[in-house]
Amino acid sequence: MNVGIDKISFFVPPYYIDMAELAKKRGVDPAKYLVGIGQSQMAIGPSSQDIVTYAANAASEILTPEDKEAIDLVVVGTESSFDESKASAVILHRLMGIQDFARSFEIKEACYGATAGLEAAKNHVTRHPESKALVIAADIARYGLNNGGEPTQGAGAVAMLISNKPRILTLSDNTVNLTQDIYDFWRPTGHNYPLVDGPLSNETYIRSFEKVYTRYTKVYQENFGDFAALTFHIPYTKMGKKALQSVLPQATEQDATRLLERYEESIVYSRRVGNLYTGSLYLGLISLLENSTVLKAGDKIGLFSYGSGAVSQFFTGILQPDYEKYLLKEYHQKLLSQRTKLTISDYESMLNKNIDYNQTTIFNDELPFSITKIENNVRFYRN
Repeated sequence: MNVGIDKISFFVPPYYIDMAELAKKRGVDPAKYLVGIGQSQMAIGPSSQDIVTYAANAASEILTPEDKEAIDLVVVGTESSFDESKASAVILHRLMGIQDFARSFEIKEACYGATAGLEAAKNHVTRHPESKALVIAADIARYGLNNGGEPTQGAGAVAMLISNKPRILTLSDNTVNLTQDIYDFWRPTGHNYPLVDGPLSNETYIRSFEKVYTRYTKVYQENFGDFAALTFHIPYTKMGKKALQSVLPQATEQDATRLLERYEESIVYSRRVGNLYTGSLYLGLISLLENSTVLKAGDKIGLFSYGSGAVSQFFTGILQPDYEKYLLKEYHQKLLSQRTKLTISDYESMLNKNIDYNQTTIFNDELPFSITKIENNVRFYRN
């Protein structure tokens, strides 16, 4: 049985800042942001939007009434949860109008959570072929202002519908996982922003990829030539490239050139969005599929998922016949092009705005799914 991604879409908030302008405001050479980390824009959202609204706006683009009747598993991978008990997936289940007899839960392991959800969905559909599963990666990457992590912020969500007749990508059972207890990035309870050991985080990411990719090729007797492309978790676009380049000395010149070309196609959207945490790998996958003109049915795609702390996975998928017909390229490009650019002052005001959840707050956001009111610590959403 083939199980995999039948539909996929992403959503980002309707505001962004220009990274060159941010660099000038911070007294930094713009090349450090534009070239050094490889970011040109950063997605920013107001207080009237959260991981639930991003997830709902992403999922609403791909779900039909028939899908909502067939879905019996809803999983949200996130490290931006706003409730220590209730899962955002439960709220999303209601907003999407999914049939009642479904299981809904949330997964946390830094940026790896959505991949764990994808694995759970794949296993569920394999056991229950008549069902479908909705997997969401939704996050708000925030580090605050005037610090080293600021240029690697971002926000948004990726929605994936998993079925036994996937029209985009079938998922292989071949996979390699890695767990290491490392404090490279963590956010203790009560902290608004994560704590980061930047050099250790970069080194752990690269070494993790080397370990899982090398083991995968040994266990399954595959090599660079078997892959049409390799996709990566993308906290910033230069990070994945560094990991890829770390193993390319072992590749032929032809394979190295092909994989680097596909990598550039996979980061087109991330350059304009920034870090989606759990969604970064899957935003890269969408970017690859919608911006490459050479991929074809039957091509094997390698996917490297990484969550600080640290958990890694390398797995693969096979492109399906006519997969291009089921992508939402025009919608995604319109979504990015119609955003409003904020001045750096407006961006700073948006990030500095604090909401007192013990007080009633009314919002007037025009997004199809947004927060309308917060009252008694309950969030009310426009549906």
